[in-house]
Amino acid sequence: MSDISFRKAGQTGRITFTRPKALNAMSYDMCIAIEDALDVWATDDEVKMIVIDAEGEKAFCAGGDIAELYETGTKGDFAYGRKFWADEYRMNAKLFEFPKPVVSFMQGFTMGGGVGVGCHGSHRIVGESSQIAMPECGIGLVPDVGGSLILARAPGRLGEYLGLTAARLNAADAIYAGFADYFIPQDAWPALITQLEETADYALIDAAASEPEAGPLTTQQADIDAHFGGETLNDILNALKFSDSEFATGALKKLSRNSPIAMGAAQEIIHRVRQRDDIRFALDQEYRFTFRAMEDGDFLEGIRAQIIDKDRNPQWKYSLDALPAGIVTKMVLPLGADALTFEKGE
Repeated sequence: MSDISFRKAGQTGRITFTRPKALNAMSYDMCIAIEDALDVWATDDEVKMIVIDAEGEKAFCAGGDIAELYETGTKGDFAYGRKFWADEYRMNAKLFEFPKPVVSFMQGFTMGGGVGVGCHGSHRIVGESSQIAMPECGIGLVPDVGGSLILARAPGRLGEYLGLTAARLNAADAIYAGFADYFIPQDAWPALITQLEETADYALIDAAASEPEAGPLTTQQADIDAHFGGETLNDILNALKFSDSEFATGALKKLSRNSPIAMGAAQEIIHRVRQRDDIRFALDQEYRFTFRAMEDGDFLEGIRAQIIDKDRNPQWKYSLDALPAGIVTKMVLPLGADALTFEKGE
């Protein structure tokens, strides 16, 4: 496959995203190919470790390739999207649960679907150019691909803040928030990858790591906890509106861009996942929303505004101040017979 490369190198299984001109966006076929490789390498004694990287300077993987989701969804075909998400989430779970070390090198943009590949491994490496985000609420989705679990584990109410505002993280903040583990200068990456291929010794990663320059999040933690601790989206909005701080003004501006349905549901999902701390539970909660996202949510309008027409002016179904509580409940209800499974072919 020209968009992604799989091979065995020394003692490692190697995965490299190879479509840098498309910011290494992940298609459905790429997702399935990753799962197939995981299935083989899990029991291959020659593979001691998996190493994942990407070509190009701009992105590790900037998200899922959503053009076909839009094309099918606008024709009333919701089955393709539902299958895409279900199969992707199964792959995410396998990566998270993989029985051998998984090392990822995440330069540039790592967003959405890229988080589901790069941020579920055991050794997650960022560098000077790294920018990690879960921007789904800006297109009418919730943070998914298991991202809700990472957000739920973040310090204090940082998960709600990052999930709802879609704020980007530099290397230091990605480590602080739990999306990455190590900062290693990017000019050291090629030699380190070669050493890992030869030895599969993850102690080399610890030896190469250093402290990145501090990011802004640690200084904002108190403000984030004070304003994003409510039970509902309306609670957060009220806390921000009744504050005249620079932080509150900036956060409100970020929230005003995103889908109210998605933000309300994202907050509910993060709260639920925080109580369970389980990747499959997180993916199940996310799938309840994505299953309904085209038909009942803002997803198609979000894609139109951000990707297709690029007018950056989405017409969401509800305003921030008039989001019915019932719609959030509806979007995360159990799916019954349509519930997410983790079995191939179902």
